[in-house]
Order: sequence, then C-alpha cells, then structure tokens
Amino acid sequence: MADQVKIGLIQAKNDVDGSEEVEKHKEVAIEKHIRLVQEASDRGAQIVCLQEIFYGPYFCAEQNKKWYDAAEEIPDGPTTKRFQALARELGIVIVLPIYEREGISTYYNTAAVIDADGSYLGKYRKQHIPQVAVGENGHGFWEKYYFKPGNLGYPVFDTAFGKVGVYICYDRHFPEGARLLGLNGAEIVFNPSATVAGLSEYLWKLEQPAHAVANGYYLGAINRVGMEGPWNMGEFYGQSYLVDPRGNFVATGSRDKDEVIIGIVDKKLIREVRDLWQFYRDRRPETYDEMTSLLP
Repeated sequence: MADQVKIGLIQAKNDVDGSEEVEKHKEVAIEKHIRLVQEASDRGAQIVCLQEIFYGPYFCAEQNKKWYDAAEEIPDGPTTKRFQALARELGIVIVLPIYEREGISTYYNTAAVIDADGSYLGKYRKQHIPQVAVGENGHGFWEKYYFKPGNLGYPVFDTAFGKVGVYICYDRHFPEGARLLGLNGAEIVFNPSATVAGLSEYLWKLEQPAHAVANGYYLGAINRVGMEGPWNMGEFYGQSYLVDPRGNFVATGSRDKDEVIIGIVDKKLIREVRDLWQFYRDRRPETYDEMTSLLP
C-alpha cells in the first residue's frame, strides 16, 4: 500500500427548495454528486467523502415528519447500492453520509463506507445528537426529532488505500470519540458536516486541527455551501479542508462554491509525528475513570 493517498472532499449547495417533495431532492442531489465524485476520480482521488446527508437539504432546520421518507436502509437501500456500483467502476473508496432507517421506523444519521471494489465495509452512526436553536424564527439543528444516538461505537475501516474513521458534524465538539478513532487505528478521519455562519464558524478551523494533532492522524472536514430555503437559517459556509497531524492545512475549499477539494495524505508523516509526540504511549487511561461517571 502506497504511503501517499489522494483524498477528495466534496462540498455542494442544495439546488431544490425544501418545500419540494423528498424524491425530487434525492433525484437532483444524487445526480449532482455522482458528477462530483466522477470529477474527484478524474483528478486522481482515491478516497472520496461527501457532505452530511448529501442527498437533500439540511432538513433538521424544521421538525416535519415528511423527511422520514428520505431515510433508507444501509446497505440494502438504493443509494448505497448505486454508489457501490460507482465505487467499483471508478476503483475508489467512498464515504457516503445517508439518513438511515433500520426496521420499521428507527432512524440514524449514518455514513456508509464503500471500498474500491464496491464492497460494503460497514457504517458509522452519529453518536452526539444536537438540539440547538439558531436565530429567532424557530429554526435550528433539531436533530433529536430525526435521529437516535449511534450504537455502533467508533469503527475504523480497513480500505484499499488506508484506515478510515468517520465522525459526523456535531461529533466534532467531543474529543473522546476522536481519541477512540485514533486508538482504533485511523489514519484519516472524515467529518461530514452541515453548519452555518453565526453559530459555529469561529470553531471550524480550531477543533478539528486540534483533534488531528492530539491523535496523530489526518482529518478531512466537509461543510455544505449556500442558503437553504424556505428556512434560510444561515449561510452554510463551506471551507472544507484536509488537515495533517501537525495541524497544517493541506487543502481548503472556497466559502460559497460547489467544489471538489483534493489533498494528499502522507502516511510517513503520521509515523513521524507519532514517533515525536508519544501521546498514545504517555496517556493514562487508568486515571480517567471520572470521565465515565455521572458527575454534577
């Protein structure tokens, strides 16, 4: 396996107003993202990650049961199957964030991981679920209406090009899972997100470079772009990026454009940084019991 791996991060605006039917959103967004994945592959990307629940708007701005119809089974749903075929055709790894339905009506915010031969490797379910107001018009990140907290831990997937972990959007505010992904062997962690200016932008380029440094891996952060009606609760400010284990920005996207961001992961640098900063050797888990107790 080569030491250098080319990464593609895809950020895009949603082109259909939220008042439209669910299937219209999915049809338009899936075709658009297939084109963007093909562009990433044409530019040499070997691992490609899409944005959080890529096939529609960030519908959690409202609480409306209409959006339950956007959920699909993973891996047996049509979108996972379609992107498995695309990954196999292009010979690339795809991290595919989807609204997941399990059974009759249990829902998760999930990312499927598809290997370069099209095989389904598994999924990560978002662990930390926000319920946060934005502005004064009743909009917000009302995710507890739509998602149960994840129950699959912090898996790392051994893909054709490297060991991949996933952390989704609001997860990034919690260092514990970021550390567990490193302990489980991640070389690169992807954080597909949907977040707006005025709420989180001051943290966007602070927290995740810190995770990369503290845990000695690369981190790919993806955020969508544009305003989404009819809610218009804020600007999704893009600026997707790849950051290395020293906290250096390898590649950064624009604030407002559909874009494929390409960057290189150098596994030699991961080893070099971990040999210098022996955080895994020097950690003291036997002293951390209070972290899992019910403190006031």
